[in-house]
Amino acid sequence: MLSIKTIREQKGISQAALADMVQVNQTAVSQWERGTAYPSCDKLPALADALGCTIDFLFGRESASA
Repeated sequence: MLSIKTIREQKGISQAALADMVQVNQTAVSQWERGTAYPSCDKLPALADALGCTIDFLFGRESASA
């Protein structure tokens, strides 16, 4: 499973830009990437859209090619 950080970096998106897309602060994105916090359910659709993947992919339930 790819991490949020890996996907973000592959897309060339900064933490600050991702935070803006998902309407959270950069600290939240940093915490998600380090595994010290997790996105709330209401942020998952925007996070998946920003990263160009599905919510299932974020949870490791779907491969990148699916």
